[in-house]
Parts: sequence; C-alpha cells; structure tokens
Amino acid sequence: MARVYLGLGSNIDDKKEHIDNAIDLLQQHEAINVINTSSYYETDPVGYIHQDIFLNAVVEITTTLEPYNLLAYCNHIEETLKRKRIIRWGPRTIDVDILLFENYTTEDEKLTIPHPRMVERAFVMVPLYELAKDIIIHDKNIRHILENLDTEGIRKVENEG
Repeated sequence: MARVYLGLGSNIDDKKEHIDNAIDLLQQHEAINVINTSSYYETDPVGYIHQDIFLNAVVEITTTLEPYNLLAYCNHIEETLKRKRIIRWGPRTIDVDILLFENYTTEDEKLTIPHPRMVERAFVMVPLYELAKDIIIHDKNIRHILENLDTEGIRKVENEG
C-alpha cells in the first residue's frame, strides 16, 4: 500500500459538496482507503484571477493502485463531477491532483510527482502541513517550505458543517 496525498479544489456552485462528493468517490474505490482529510480552506484564485474564490483541502489515502491508474481514477472523478477544462487555472467544479505518491517520482507530460507547483501554493501546502508536519518535498522539510511561502490568501473554514 502506497501513502498518497491528493489536493482537492472547487470554485463553482456548492464547493464543499463537490469536494465531499470527490472524497466519497475515492472511498468507493476498492483499492483506495481514505486515511485523513485536512480542514477546508478558502483561497484566492491563482493564475486566472477573474473567478470566484476556491475551497481547497488535502486528502491522505493509501492505495494499491499504480500512479497512472490512480491518475485515471482522479480524472474519472473530475469527469463524474462535470469538470470542464476551458481556461487554464480557470473555474472548476472539482480538481483532484496527485501531490505526493510515497517514494515515487516521475516527470513526464501526463504525470509529474511531486506535483510541479505544489511548493509554491499555500492552498496546497497549508492543508498538507496539517496532515503531514514532517514530510520532505524536494529535499526540504514542509515546515521550511511554509516559512518561505506567502499564506495571506488562505483562510481556514471554521464551520465545515
């Protein structure tokens, strides 16, 4: 079983419902075990800024799936929840990204692990830190990465209801 961290995000309609539905779909797969879910965070958009704020979370799972099979299932979740890819970094019902996959690394057109921009993004690093305070990414402790990251645009949602 590989330990994996997934980043989830939504900024269309009922954002929390989309993230909760994605987590439910993860739990329904026989080869995936959801271990832990971070708090939910509201975050300002990155890249394309003319859109609604995002709701983000990180999920810790264990899985017997190979990385590319997990990617296919993450894409299936996005399709099931009607994600449309119109504008890069644009509005979406759901985004399911593989952030880290145990000791596995790859860098190709289809899949890059660790996720290529995760260490630059507070909306990934803050909830990831909540779940994995001692994790090492690119030979750096997550605490050190967070100390050098602007976290101003990220707000913990206190009532996830």
